[in-house]
Amino acid sequence: MSITNIVVIAILSGSPQCPPVRDLGSAVEVVSVASAVSVPTQLPLEHPSRNIAVDTAITGSGAITNTTPSTTTEAQPTAATPSETVVALTKPTAAIDMAAPAAIDLNTIVVTARQGPPRGDPIAVVNEVSFVAVQAVDEAFVAPVAYGYQRGLPEPIRDGIHNALNNLDEPIVLLNFLLQLKIAKAVETVGRFTINSTVGVAGLFDVAEKKPFKLPRRSNGLADTLGYYGVGPGPYLFLPLIGSTTLRDVVGRIADLSLLPAAVGKPFTNPLVSASKGVLSSIDDRVENDEILTRIQQSGNPYAAMREYYLKRRQAEIDVLRGKRCNADINLADLEFMDSLPEAKKPSKKSPAPPKN
Repeated sequence: MSITNIVVIAILSGSPQCPPVRDLGSAVEVVSVASAVSVPTQLPLEHPSRNIAVDTAITGSGAITNTTPSTTTEAQPTAATPSETVVALTKPTAAIDMAAPAAIDLNTIVVTARQGPPRGDPIAVVNEVSFVAVQAVDEAFVAPVAYGYQRGLPEPIRDGIHNALNNLDEPIVLLNFLLQLKIAKAVETVGRFTINSTVGVAGLFDVAEKKPFKLPRRSNGLADTLGYYGVGPGPYLFLPLIGSTTLRDVVGRIADLSLLPAAVGKPFTNPLVSASKGVLSSIDDRVENDEILTRIQQSGNPYAAMREYYLKRRQAEIDVLRGKRCNADINLADLEFMDSLPEAKKPSKKSPAPPKN
């Protein structure tokens, strides 16, 4: 390595052996150089007229003795006295014209990210906090109770409770089919309710679904009626005790829950009866939707996956009422936030419904 390289490296490198920048004189005196060293550096620019040659003489005392702008790119030698150690650096730079507009490459693609909460979820920050809290409660309390319920009761008894809860909701389904002017389906709902309440022993057995009746159960509610007539879902909400819902679904669900006590009266006006029905419905829903809930919790973004699944499922159910779809099944592989979900251990016999709103 030549003396020139050693001197330049000693000045320009930030090595621990070098003193601070403000004491450059000491750094230069490490090497004895009797004459000036010129290090020309050529930077090719698009406009040569803007090139500047800067001659910087650094003396042993650390003073900068000469800084000369030039329109050439050639190095200018700097005289040195025997008592001085001088390094002359020539580094052409481009003059910055603040008034000149920056050149724009038309082939450049500028990508901008939309900031703020996701579309349809204006209070995402609050919802995510609620989601985390609810998941913690579910893991510590709700899921163990649901698993105990599932293991502790034989399947025929669980099916009977599930059927009875559905049968109690049939008057809500009937009313909303009438509001939607779907008279044929309203008549089918009356038939289902009558058969299951009598032959099916208060709804414990879903006799109407089997031969010779073949009257399948259809879910319906005021929120579905509002959606059927074009009322949008409104903001997405994740609420304690309810879970995923929207403003439209909350309003509809409150109206649905008040229908049975108002229409039937006792015993459904008794708060204890209403609370018991609500608890059983929640546990039943948790068992029915265990597979989808577990897979969502294992995804890379559980909150976003739950929101996407719920909104698409609800829209699918309304599209069925409008005749745009034959069923409300959702293919998880088509959902954006489901791509990180593990594969299901075994295919489900039926597509799980979202938790009741």
